[in-house]
Amino acid sequence: MSISQEKQAKKTCLARTLLASLLLCVTSQSFAETDEQPVEYAPTTVDMTLKQVSEHVYFVEGVPGIPTDNEGFISNAGVVVTGAGVVVFDALGTPSLANKLLEKIREITDQPVVRVVVSHYHADHIYGLQVFADLDAEILAPVGSDLYLASENARERLEDRRFTLDPWVNDDTRLVYPDQMLKHGTRFRLGDVDFTVTVVGNAHSDGDMTLYVEPDRVLFSGDIIFEGRVPFLGDSNTKHWVQVLERMEHEKLVALVPGHGGVAEKPNETIRLTRRYLAFLREQMKQAVDEMLPFDEVYAGIDWSEFEALPAFAEANRRNAYQVYLSLEEELLGTP
Repeated sequence: MSISQEKQAKKTCLARTLLASLLLCVTSQSFAETDEQPVEYAPTTVDMTLKQVSEHVYFVEGVPGIPTDNEGFISNAGVVVTGAGVVVFDALGTPSLANKLLEKIREITDQPVVRVVVSHYHADHIYGLQVFADLDAEILAPVGSDLYLASENARERLEDRRFTLDPWVNDDTRLVYPDQMLKHGTRFRLGDVDFTVTVVGNAHSDGDMTLYVEPDRVLFSGDIIFEGRVPFLGDSNTKHWVQVLERMEHEKLVALVPGHGGVAEKPNETIRLTRRYLAFLREQMKQAVDEMLPFDEVYAGIDWSEFEALPAFAEANRRNAYQVYLSLEEELLGTP
């Protein structure tokens, strides 16, 4: 090879090396830009309105129904706009719904969502958490959430919802662990708003907590209180639940935003209704357990007229009564 040919070969090699480096740089930049693109969620067609409750407080109201109704939009979520960021209470039942909630928040403020307070870890309140976690919002949840997250039930429920709520819950939907798991209540101030978080314990779920917005005197109750309807008890500790409601009846609230249903403008009446219902179930089932009577016989003989006109009575009441019957048997026998 002549000297001129050798020089030309070296130039060609150098040019190829520079081109490869340039392509690598462009490719890496393209991946980086792709990574920085916002996550796209399946569009949801539900009607979602951000309703103002007080100076700082807003909420969206899900439609009552079973968890797969209304594209999963059956529960409520709260929004509190402060002078230094937004606090969200609960995250709805799909990432798509949470993303739509975020769009609604952007219509009233450009402040970042800095904290999410989770009332309890049930699927219809938590599958939207990943939207806020991806924004680096701090997530607070009660002790007991870890029991749900570690359970086979949590994994099975997510797999089921990937089928029954597809495409809004899909393979990209994940369970999000909280940044803080609270054993005791706490208070914090954000901007011009003071908040009180109360850890209720295992009432409606393995762990429940509420959020009180102090200057507005508005309480987000999660699922320990239902506005004008029969609650779904699940595996709740009704004894503890009744005790909590008895204490809450004495609070001087302006409004109460439950986990399901409309805002309670007469919150004490709302609290009282839920407490009366739970106390009635426990009273009727306790008599049955004490006398060792069969559940079906006892249930058929109870006068349900005080509650049977309430929404969700037909869907939930018999199951609720049986759950209380079994739990009272456990209390009687001293089993956990």
